Amino acid sequence: MPSASEQATSEQLRVAALRANPRLSRFNPLPRILFADDFDEGINGWCELIGNHDGNLDNVRSVVSDMRPPQLSNCTFFDTGTHGSMSGTYALKLATRPKPGHMAQAIKRLTFQKRGLVQFETYFTYKAEQTFRPVGCGEWDGNVDPSEADFGDFTFSNDVCEGEHGARYHCALRYVNTDSSGQLRQSWMYKTSVQKSTKMQRAGLSGPVLDHHVLDPRDWREVPGGRMPLCYNEVPTKLNWHYLRWRFDTRLRRNVELQLNQTTLTLMELDVPRYDHPYRSLDNLLNFCVDVRTHKSVRNFLYLDSVLVSVDW
Repeated sequence: MPSASEQATSEQLRVAALRANPRLSRFNPLPRILFADDFDEGINGWCELIGNHDGNLDNVRSVVSDMRPPQLSNCTFFDTGTHGSMSGTYALKLATRPKPGHMAQAIKRLTFQKRGLVQFETYFTYKAEQTFRPVGCGEWDGNVDPSEADFGDFTFSNDVCEGEHGARYHCALRYVNTDSSGQLRQSWMYKTSVQKSTKMQRAGLSGPVLDHHVLDPRDWREVPGGRMPLCYNEVPTKLNWHYLRWRFDTRLRRNVELQLNQTTLTLMELDVPRYDHPYRSLDNLLNFCVDVRTHKSVRNFLYLDSVLVSVDW
């Protein structure tokens, strides 16, 4: 077993290697990097979430039948031209339809080798699509743009299953910019119920799905200290990138903490709901999900410049 001094030297070398790599030095990973996605290199395995089916797409549940696939975007806008990502040309873009309640979700599917700490890091930005309002439909004062109230929410979540005889659960953290009535909330929320699965629906264990993540849309609670206005920036075509770090523990089946720019929220005391019935064929499941949802007839966008996931295995 390495001595304490050898371990310290190894850690110093690891940190030096990270800091010398421009692609990695902007992140703060755990000891082992599981994947580092730079979307200038492609879509990196992120795909549209589609519901379960028997080969007949008509049997896909409506709530997950039109999530829209993620796109590679160079962030081109009508007024500024091509913006590009934070570093490079392409970002991963999620776009809703201009339909109240529509959500677009991307998923990356993995399995885990051990249970322990997992950390998700990204640089992201969000926007509502530019609309050209008639006079009297929201005032522009040269600073706050009315389109800020056109953006609904975005969510970072996982899907973890330990196998037929283990637990299955989803940690989910949602940033609610506006609520369903269009009022600014600008707060982080966590869920208190499981999301309805195809198995539950086919077994008659759930009713209509009104929110993909929970049994009832009211099953969200505000994270303590979670009010956090972000940098939207005065018009819908100005992009400012935010740093986000989310850590969860698959040994404890808990969220651990969430950092956004300079603010870190402790999440260990928040309960994570689990399914009370087993799921087969999902052994060692470790999926990562991101989504964006609109509350109005305006498209909403979520852009990810890059994503890095690290573990302590």
